[in-house]
Amino acid sequence: MDFRLSDEQIEWQQYCRRFAREVIRPAAAKHDREQSTPWEVLREARRWKLHGMEYLEKVASDPGGLFGVIYAEELHWGCAGIALAISASSLAAAGIASSGTPEQIAQWVPECYGVGDEIKLGAYAVTEAGAGSDVKSLRTTARLDGDEWVLNGTKIFISNGGIADVNVVVATVDPELGHRGQATFIVPKGTPGLSAGKKEDKLGIRASHTGEVVLEDCRIPVEYLLGGMDKLNAKLERARSGQSTGRASNALATFEITRPFVGASALGIAQAAYEWTLEHLEQREEDGEPLMEQQRIQQTLADVATEIEAARLLVWRAAWMGRNGVPMTGGQGSMSKLKGGDVAMWVTTTLMDLVGPYAQSSECPLEKWFRDAKIYQIFEGTAQVQRLVISRMQRQEYAERRKAVAEAAAKATGEPVEAGA
Repeated sequence: MDFRLSDEQIEWQQYCRRFAREVIRPAAAKHDREQSTPWEVLREARRWKLHGMEYLEKVASDPGGLFGVIYAEELHWGCAGIALAISASSLAAAGIASSGTPEQIAQWVPECYGVGDEIKLGAYAVTEAGAGSDVKSLRTTARLDGDEWVLNGTKIFISNGGIADVNVVVATVDPELGHRGQATFIVPKGTPGLSAGKKEDKLGIRASHTGEVVLEDCRIPVEYLLGGMDKLNAKLERARSGQSTGRASNALATFEITRPFVGASALGIAQAAYEWTLEHLEQREEDGEPLMEQQRIQQTLADVATEIEAARLLVWRAAWMGRNGVPMTGGQGSMSKLKGGDVAMWVTTTLMDLVGPYAQSSECPLEKWFRDAKIYQIFEGTAQVQRLVISRMQRQEYAERRKAVAEAAAKATGEPVEAGA
C-alpha cells in the first residue's frame, strides 16, 4: 500500500491547478453573476486537453484511477459552476459507457464532447419531479411503435438540460417492474418532440446550465436504445419471471461510478475555502495579536484540515476501487460522495463563522463557495439517501461475511452450517 502520488499524478495535479488559476478563476465572477455558459472556458479547456476525447484518454491511462478525481478537485478549486460546465458531459458519457454496445459507445461518446475544435455537450436525464434519488419512481415512459420508440415525460434539474447535443434519457418500459423495467435511450438535439423547458435560477453552481428536458411523443429509431433490443428483452424476461439479476439499475450503476468524482468536486470547494482563509487570517490581528496565534483559530483550522484529508482519502480509495474493478460492496462510492459533500458544507460554514461579518459579503470569496457547496449534499443522491445506501450495503456485506466465516468453520469441523449463521 502506497499513499504517495506518482510523479505523473503530481504533474497532472499541478497542470489542472494552473488551468484553474489562470483560466477558470478570472472568468468565475462574471459567469456566476450572469448565470451564463462559459463557452470561452470550454474552448480553452479543449485547447489544454482538459475536455473531450483526449481528456478521457488521459484519465483512462492512470492505473491508480486518480487522474479523474484530481481533475475534479482542482477544477472545482477554480469555480464549481465552470468546472461542472466543463465536466457535465462526462455523466452522459458514463451513462452510454455503462449501458451501450461497443458500437454505440464508439458513435455517441464523442458526440457528448465534439471532435477537434467543435464543442458539444451531453446531458444525463434521470431526475423527475418526485423521482430524484428514487429512480424506481420515474414516470417518463418509452413505448415501442414499429421500428421507433416513443418517449413522453419531463426531466428536471438536468445539467446541460435543454442545450445538450446528446441527451441520455432513462425511461420506464414496463412500470410494473420498477427500476428493472427501465431502459436508457439516446435522444439527439433536434429530434421532433424534444424541447427545452425552463432554465433554473440557482443558488450556486450558477455557471453550469441546469434546465428541463421535455419529451412529447418524441420518436427515436429503435437502434437508439442503449444495449439493444435483445439485451432489453432478456432483462425484462428475467424480471417478469422473478429471477434476480444481482445488479442495480443502469442509472444507479452510472451514479456509483461517478460518486467519487462528486466527492472530489466538493473537496475542491472546501480546499479553496481553506486556502483562502489561511491567507486572509495570516494578515489579520485582534487587539494587537496575530489571529493565527490564537488557539481557537488554530484548533478550528486543524479540524478543517483533518476533515478535508479524511474525505480525500475516502474519495481516492473509491476511485482506485472503481478503476481496478474492486467491488464497492460496503458502499465505498457512496461514502466518498457523502463525506465530500458534508465536509464542503461544514468547512465553508465553519470558515465563514471564523472570518466574521465580512464573509457574508459578495466581495468575500467564502460567500460564493458557501453557495456552491450546498448542492453537493443534494444531487446524484442526497446525503440522506447515501446513508440509506451505505447502511443497506454494510448490512448485506456483514451478512455475507458472517456466512462465509460460518461455512469455513463448518468445513473445518465437519458440522453443518446453522440457518441464519
